[in-house]
Amino acid sequence: MFYRENGQFKTTYRADQQIFPIRQDRVVVAVMLVAAFVLVPLAAPEYLFRAILIPFLILALAAVGLNVLVGYCGQISLGTGAFMAVGAYAAYNLMVRIDGMPLVPALLLGGLCSAAIGVLFGIPSLRIKGLYLAVATLAAQFFLDWAFLRVTWLTHNSSSGSVGVASLNVLGYSIDSPVRKYLFCLVIVSVLALLAKNLVRGAIGREWMAMRDMDVAAAVIGIRPMYAKLTAFAVSSFLVGVAGALWGFVHLGSWEPAAFSIDRSFQLLFMIIIGGLGSIIGSFFGAAFIVVLPLLLSQAPRWVGIPLSTAAASHLEQMIFGALIIFFLIVEPHGLARLWSIGKEKLRLWPFPH
Repeated sequence: MFYRENGQFKTTYRADQQIFPIRQDRVVVAVMLVAAFVLVPLAAPEYLFRAILIPFLILALAAVGLNVLVGYCGQISLGTGAFMAVGAYAAYNLMVRIDGMPLVPALLLGGLCSAAIGVLFGIPSLRIKGLYLAVATLAAQFFLDWAFLRVTWLTHNSSSGSVGVASLNVLGYSIDSPVRKYLFCLVIVSVLALLAKNLVRGAIGREWMAMRDMDVAAAVIGIRPMYAKLTAFAVSSFLVGVAGALWGFVHLGSWEPAAFSIDRSFQLLFMIIIGGLGSIIGSFFGAAFIVVLPLLLSQAPRWVGIPLSTAAASHLEQMIFGALIIFFLIVEPHGLARLWSIGKEKLRLWPFPH
């Protein structure tokens, strides 16, 4: 609000200018959660749970973890798939070596093991950055792939590296149907995403963003680079490790190291680039884009009546998918989160132009 004092125009701050948008965002999130917990289990078919919803939730959690490191702290990582594998195999070893080990603590401890490995491989970030740091994390990917294939103790004496879980139980309830698996993943992803959102909005999140924008200036004003970078690696690897354990236990049931190959690392990197760097909601948008679009592209030739062989359809899918990614990055480099923000602003101002 403008007012005149001593011949000068001044403004006063209105609390509702900030409170109302925050309340609207909270209402939107609450409505989405109610729909996800209540409407989707009642209406969605079994195929939708297995092929789309469960992979989307798990990959979205992994993308949130990678976004903490890359989007908020500015540290490049190409070894996300390896940290997912650490969480999966650590949780598996806890389940098979400790009698009566509950499922949820095993998943969380698997995430803590992944956090410890992430901090270990994050130590080079104290001296190097940019492309050199990307190469260092890429070395983690190759080293951990080799370890899970060659060190049989990590796979409970499985020569091929392939392991599996028989059944999942939480507090006496069997997690066997697609609906129960979906709800189990939804609860874990919702809680951890909320915790990540609160972290990036707090003091530690501001330290991460200061290191991302200009690390030298951040050190000058009193931010400790070692603490900021290693905590970003720890939080990121923890979230990614829990996602890897969910991917192996809930989605796959049985897996081998190839399930967490370098292709998975690049897939997660594409998710946060497309969804929006430095945005928690952007991680979910990017995961939805990566999961849903290949399914749509694989079915599109059948819908238009074009006869294509399986090999031709696979190659066409990859070509169209790559072209869409490049086109999208050129048109909106800030990702789907920016489009979401623009859409919300237009809805708030509609039907008035200002």
